[in-house]
Amino acid sequence: MAPRAGQAGAGGPLLPGLLLVAAALSPRAAPCPFQCYCFAGPKLLLRCASGAELRQPPRDVPPDARNLTIVGANLTVLRAAAFAGGDAAGDEEGAGVRLPLLAALRLTQNNIEVVEDGAFDGLPSLAALDLSQNPLRALGGAAFRGLPALRSLQLNHALLQRGPALLDALDAALAQLAGLRFLGLAGNALGHLPPAALRLPRLEQLDARRNALTVLGADELRALERDGDLAGPRLLLANNPLRCGCTARPLLTWLRNATERIPDARRLRCAAPRPLLNRSFLDLEEAELRCAAEGNADGRGDNAELAGPELEASYVFFGLVLALIGLIFLMVLYLNRRGIQRWMRNLREACRDQMEGYHYRYEQDADPRRAPAPAAPASSRATSPGSGL
Repeated sequence: MAPRAGQAGAGGPLLPGLLLVAAALSPRAAPCPFQCYCFAGPKLLLRCASGAELRQPPRDVPPDARNLTIVGANLTVLRAAAFAGGDAAGDEEGAGVRLPLLAALRLTQNNIEVVEDGAFDGLPSLAALDLSQNPLRALGGAAFRGLPALRSLQLNHALLQRGPALLDALDAALAQLAGLRFLGLAGNALGHLPPAALRLPRLEQLDARRNALTVLGADELRALERDGDLAGPRLLLANNPLRCGCTARPLLTWLRNATERIPDARRLRCAAPRPLLNRSFLDLEEAELRCAAEGNADGRGDNAELAGPELEASYVFFGLVLALIGLIFLMVLYLNRRGIQRWMRNLREACRDQMEGYHYRYEQDADPRRAPAPAAPASSRATSPGSGL
């Protein structure tokens, strides 16, 4: 059935007009912040990389941003509420939620040295935070407060400057992240793992590769176990200098009973003692993990073996120092060769003059004409001149 003429004329121009009104009344998309790049619109991904010019996080990030990446800037200090709204420099009550939907924040290679308490306030939806490759020197004990949705925290190559000294602060900061699932601590020269990291109830994976871990003690292994049906976290431990002595026996036993907990177990190698150097840790027998008392007959045992590489390194270093000193000495001789030649010539002339003086005195003493006259006999001295004889 054909439409009436009046209806066709009324419905035709009405639809385009409604569309124009809706477009005019709808909120405009926020522009991309200065010094940043927006991919697929600011709602999805922002990447800010401006070198040393960007000294603080941009304040004009669209509130509907989901991902924010800042790489290669010079942030240096992340102050309290650095990503929150308003002017809340350390004032928790004044901090507003400026980025309620932000889920991923990547701040790698930004020369960040200090992270203050509450630096990430105002990010209730943040699920992934990456602070890798920053020279952290100070970390607030409450730096990660107010992040209930955080599931992944990456601190790889971020604790090299003061790794052991930051462990207490890191331990306090991690204790507030009960929902954390993934933690990255690779390449930080850590001698032991933060206790709070081992006690995180929902942790699924801990990346501790390329550190200075020599062994995991019994207390650390017990902290990795979970009560009830909760599965313990997976550990990545490759490229750590394991000392395969008797203190590593609990780790070997635990590893064989839970091989799936260490995905890179086949890459674990012994760094000491010397007879076990570069041996696969998983292929060792418990009898091979000996203590000092079970060592060699001369009583040195593992201590001597453990000290072997360090002692050799010290000898090599001493030889390099001596070689450097000799090189410097030869360089000084070469640069002062004219003065040395002049000094040697003067010394030779002085020695020749001295020898000529000795030779002259010897010739004078040997000349018979300069010999003293013989003394007169005593009888002739007794004769008186007036005796007439």
